[in-house]
Amino acid sequence: MIKTYHAKEKDIERRYYVVDAEDKILGRLATRVAILLRGKHKPIYTPNIDCGDGVIVINAGLIRVTGNKLKEKVYRRYSGYPGGQKTVVLENMLKKRPTEVLRLAISRMLPQNPLGRKMLRKLKIYAGDSHPHQAQNPTKLEI
Repeated sequence: MIKTYHAKEKDIERRYYVVDAEDKILGRLATRVAILLRGKHKPIYTPNIDCGDGVIVINAGLIRVTGNKLKEKVYRRYSGYPGGQKTVVLENMLKKRPTEVLRLAISRMLPQNPLGRKMLRKLKIYAGDSHPHQAQNPTKLEI
Protein backbone atom coordinates (compact mmCIF):
# COMPACT_ATOMS: atom_id res chain seq x y z
CA MET A 1 0.00 0.00 0.00
CA ILE A 2 1.36 3.43 -0.98
CA LYS A 3 0.88 6.22 1.51
CA THR A 4 0.70 9.92 0.72
CA TYR A 5 3.36 12.08 2.36
CA HIS A 6 2.31 15.29 4.09
CA ALA A 7 5.04 17.73 5.09
CA LYS A 8 5.14 19.12 8.61
CA GLU A 9 6.54 22.48 9.71
CA LYS A 10 9.51 20.83 11.45
CA ASP A 11 10.47 18.93 8.25
CA ILE A 12 10.75 22.03 6.07
CA GLU A 13 14.22 23.38 5.38
CA ARG A 14 14.10 26.99 4.24
CA ARG A 15 16.65 28.79 2.09
CA TYR A 16 16.91 32.28 0.62
CA TYR A 17 17.53 33.05 -3.03
CA VAL A 18 18.64 36.28 -4.72
CA VAL A 19 17.15 36.91 -8.15
CA ASP A 20 18.41 39.68 -10.43
CA ALA A 21 15.45 41.10 -12.37
CA GLU A 22 17.50 43.19 -14.80
CA ASP A 23 16.26 42.65 -18.40
CA LYS A 24 13.92 39.83 -17.33
CA ILE A 25 10.36 39.66 -18.65
CA LEU A 26 7.83 40.53 -15.92
CA GLY A 27 5.46 37.56 -16.19
CA ARG A 28 8.12 34.90 -16.63
CA LEU A 29 10.07 36.19 -13.64
CA ALA A 30 6.92 36.42 -11.52
CA THR A 31 5.95 32.78 -12.21
CA ARG A 32 9.40 31.47 -11.24
CA VAL A 33 9.41 33.52 -8.03
CA ALA A 34 5.85 32.40 -7.16
CA ILE A 35 6.92 28.75 -7.57
CA LEU A 36 9.84 29.32 -5.17
CA LEU A 37 7.61 31.07 -2.61
CA ARG A 38 5.03 28.25 -2.70
CA GLY A 39 7.66 25.50 -2.49
CA LYS A 40 6.53 23.70 -5.64
CA HIS A 41 10.17 23.12 -6.60
CA LYS A 42 10.61 20.79 -3.61
CA PRO A 43 9.67 17.10 -3.55
CA ILE A 44 7.97 17.56 -0.14
CA TYR A 45 5.48 20.13 -1.51
CA THR A 46 2.18 20.05 0.34
CA PRO A 47 -0.55 22.48 -0.82
CA ASN A 48 -1.89 23.36 2.63
CA ILE A 49 1.54 24.00 4.24
CA ASP A 50 3.96 26.83 3.52
CA CYS A 51 6.92 24.81 2.18
CA GLY A 52 8.46 27.67 0.22
CA ASP A 53 11.75 29.50 0.41
CA GLY A 54 12.50 33.20 0.78
CA VAL A 55 13.20 35.25 -2.35
CA ILE A 56 15.08 38.55 -2.60
CA VAL A 57 14.59 40.35 -5.92
CA ILE A 58 17.04 43.10 -6.88
CA ASN A 59 16.97 45.55 -9.82
CA ALA A 60 13.16 45.42 -9.96
CA GLY A 61 13.12 48.81 -11.68
CA LEU A 62 14.88 47.33 -14.73
CA ILE A 63 12.33 44.66 -15.70
CA ARG A 64 11.01 44.38 -19.25
CA VAL A 65 7.58 43.76 -20.73
CA THR A 66 6.70 42.57 -24.21
CA GLY A 67 4.46 44.17 -26.81
CA ASN A 68 2.63 47.42 -26.06
CA LYS A 69 2.09 46.67 -22.37
CA LEU A 70 4.01 49.75 -21.22
CA LYS A 71 1.31 51.99 -22.67
CA GLU A 72 -1.73 49.66 -22.62
CA LYS A 73 -1.58 47.68 -19.35
CA VAL A 74 -3.67 49.41 -16.70
CA TYR A 75 -3.72 48.85 -12.93
CA ARG A 76 -7.06 49.67 -11.30
CA ARG A 77 -8.01 50.13 -7.68
CA TYR A 78 -11.27 51.15 -6.11
CA SER A 79 -11.74 52.90 -2.77
CA GLY A 80 -15.36 51.82 -2.39
CA TYR A 81 -16.73 55.36 -2.69
CA PRO A 82 -18.50 56.87 -5.71
CA GLY A 83 -15.91 58.21 -8.12
CA GLY A 84 -13.18 56.35 -6.21
CA GLN A 85 -11.82 54.25 -9.07
CA LYS A 86 -8.19 55.08 -9.90
CA THR A 87 -6.27 53.82 -12.92
CA VAL A 88 -2.52 53.89 -13.50
CA VAL A 89 -0.70 52.85 -16.69
CA LEU A 90 2.24 50.42 -16.33
CA GLU A 91 4.73 52.99 -17.66
CA ASN A 92 3.84 55.48 -14.89
CA MET A 93 3.76 52.74 -12.24
CA LEU A 94 7.30 51.65 -13.17
CA LYS A 95 8.52 55.25 -12.77
CA LYS A 96 6.80 55.92 -9.43
CA ARG A 97 6.85 52.52 -7.67
CA PRO A 98 8.85 49.91 -9.62
CA THR A 99 8.76 47.36 -6.81
CA GLU A 100 4.96 47.41 -6.64
CA VAL A 101 4.60 46.17 -10.23
CA LEU A 102 6.52 42.99 -9.46
CA ARG A 103 4.84 42.54 -6.05
CA LEU A 104 1.37 42.70 -7.64
CA ALA A 105 2.31 40.23 -10.38
CA ILE A 106 3.67 37.71 -7.86
CA SER A 107 0.95 38.14 -5.24
CA ARG A 108 -1.78 37.52 -7.82
CA MET A 109 -0.12 34.16 -8.61
CA LEU A 110 -0.22 33.03 -4.98
CA PRO A 111 -3.31 31.76 -3.11
CA GLN A 112 -5.69 34.53 -2.05
CA ASN A 113 -5.96 33.44 1.58
CA PRO A 114 -3.96 33.59 4.84
CA LEU A 115 -1.48 31.00 3.53
CA GLY A 116 -0.76 33.17 0.47
CA ARG A 117 -0.18 36.20 2.68
CA LYS A 118 2.27 34.19 4.77
CA MET A 119 4.15 33.22 1.59
CA LEU A 120 4.24 36.82 0.40
CA ARG A 121 5.98 37.91 3.61
CA LYS A 122 9.06 35.95 2.50
CA LEU A 123 9.35 38.09 -0.64
CA LYS A 124 11.69 41.11 -0.51
CA ILE A 125 11.88 43.40 -3.54
CA TYR A 126 14.40 46.21 -4.12
CA ALA A 127 14.60 48.65 -7.04
CA GLY A 128 18.40 48.89 -6.81
CA ASP A 129 21.13 46.27 -6.84
CA SER A 130 21.79 46.10 -3.08
CA HIS A 131 19.85 44.48 -0.23
CA PRO A 132 20.27 44.26 3.57
CA HIS A 133 19.76 40.46 3.81
CA GLN A 134 23.34 39.17 3.86
CA ALA A 135 22.73 37.41 7.21
CA GLN A 136 20.41 34.90 5.48
CA ASN A 137 23.29 33.73 3.23
CA PRO A 138 21.19 33.93 0.05
CA THR A 139 22.06 31.80 -2.96
CA LYS A 140 22.19 33.58 -6.32
CA LEU A 141 19.58 32.06 -8.60
CA GLU A 142 19.82 32.46 -12.38
CA ILE A 143 16.41 32.67 -14.09
